Amino acid sequence: MPSQNRRTFLKAASAQGIALGLTSAGIWLPRSALAQGAELKWADLTPGFTILISEYMQAKGIAKKHGLNLGKPTTYASVSTYYNDFVAGNYDVCIGSWDTFAARYLAGVPMQFVCAITTANMINIVVPKGGVTSIKQLEGKLLAAPQSTGTYRMTRAVVKELEGIDIETAMKVQNVDNPAASVTLVMANRADAGLSWEPNISAGIKKVADLRVLYNVGEEYKKKVNLDLPYFGVAVRKEAVARDPSIVAKLNAAFAECLAGITGNVNEAVQIVGARTGIAPEIMALAISSNRLQFKHISMADDKGRETIRRASAFLIRNQMLPKEVDRNFFAS
Repeated sequence: MPSQNRRTFLKAASAQGIALGLTSAGIWLPRSALAQGAELKWADLTPGFTILISEYMQAKGIAKKHGLNLGKPTTYASVSTYYNDFVAGNYDVCIGSWDTFAARYLAGVPMQFVCAITTANMINIVVPKGGVTSIKQLEGKLLAAPQSTGTYRMTRAVVKELEGIDIETAMKVQNVDNPAASVTLVMANRADAGLSWEPNISAGIKKVADLRVLYNVGEEYKKKVNLDLPYFGVAVRKEAVARDPSIVAKLNAAFAECLAGITGNVNEAVQIVGARTGIAPEIMALAISSNRLQFKHISMADDKGRETIRRASAFLIRNQMLPKEVDRNFFAS
């Protein structure tokens, strides 16, 4: 058979095989199994906005629409356990801070970053009524903070570069293992300030009206470099991608649609999820309307998306919060 005709024949045979449900190994599978793929394990963290994402996606059937077989997420209350289980390979898809994923990737964990979904406007330092009025005045005082998180590292880098203060050495840092706990300690007058992220900030403000935001990490970064600082995003284990490379595009599409749906009708989204986030619907709505919880999909399949992470990682590297820049294999595309 002439080579050109042979190529045409093989292309047609391949297409026909896919149409009939034949895998590359010649094994027949139903079309539904090919479209949906093996089940992907994922997780969310309570209290917090990750449950808003996971519950909304399930309620609207978004994952299924994009050919993803996402099972019921495992819910965690401990941030460190949440990340450690992903690192150990106990689940496939994780929503977390991009720099935490970068640090784990550089340490040899087989994972890739799919997309960013929020900006660092979520990260805030709060103080009580009558408390300090500047970040400088926190020197020597007690800051409650989740030190195992990317939130802490990112905040430390931004404050160090923009304000010339290393919170690790200039303040007394009390570690907490849940982002809500740092705000609770401030409300109980057991800490001078608390580092956390939305919706924990809005939850505190709703309970104690004179609780104040002292420092918004994302806003301060943008003032300096005129770019959004990405924060939470989606990572996937490499072995899951190896099983089905198409899941990267599917995850990107599903999370983009999920964010568009939430921001397009915030009231509907928070009512669908209700209090299952561990946060009352009106508090979640306040977090979003305040522009502190700012959803923004940035795909790592795009050059512009990857550049956003490279610029942000350079910022952290300069301040010794990341050992080096990630290579191109960190980005799922």
